[in-house]
Amino acid sequence: APHPFQDQELEERPVVVAGHTPLGIVVRYKGRAVDGVNTDVGYITQDDNLLPWRSLLENVEAALEFRGVAAEERRARAHRYIERVGLRGFEHHYPHELSGGMRKRTALIRTLIYEPDVILMDEPFGPLDAQTRVILQDELLRLWEGTGKTIVFVTHDLVEAIALSDEIVLFSRAPGTIKQVYPVPLSRPRDVFRIHADPRFPAFYDQLWRDLKEEITMVEQEAAADGHA
Repeated sequence: APHPFQDQELEERPVVVAGHTPLGIVVRYKGRAVDGVNTDVGYITQDDNLLPWRSLLENVEAALEFRGVAAEERRARAHRYIERVGLRGFEHHYPHELSGGMRKRTALIRTLIYEPDVILMDEPFGPLDAQTRVILQDELLRLWEGTGKTIVFVTHDLVEAIALSDEIVLFSRAPGTIKQVYPVPLSRPRDVFRIHADPRFPAFYDQLWRDLKEEITMVEQEAAADGHA
């Protein structure tokens, strides 16, 4: 039987990292099948993946260094980004000397500095405490605004999704097909610290939660049925 994603036109959304998957799915980026690593796409995971033997500055420079950017230029660009996220004075600290929020800021600007067309972010703020998460959400928006870049942000936090997104894609339970796409009705620029105060927020949040709860309920019912089988 064909896999549920087999016939979907994925090239409509320019978000791809790998080409031919074990399931035989052809993934496309800007209409072209991707074979190998797609260097036009940045990727930030839950872990910061900083190189422990490099200082903060050297970690930020890494992507430019690997692309052959001259030392003077990459150093200047790195300093500009470090200044923008409030890490000036920590350039020569190593990852183990940084807090979780500082490490995450470093990982963020390390990806943004080489200006990929698309950035995939897989629950990047998940491991952080609630206050630091909101601060990082605000910094991400400030860094992104005006760049014209596309960010695909995976999250289980509905408030985070609303605060950051232009469009929210809700996935169904396994095998994970797209259930619904919602344009976010909140205008930009956004203040993530006061997102709940927007008069359009409550109704939109309730709509998302109702649809998400349907999926959660069905998962629970299926699990209960399997337990009694």
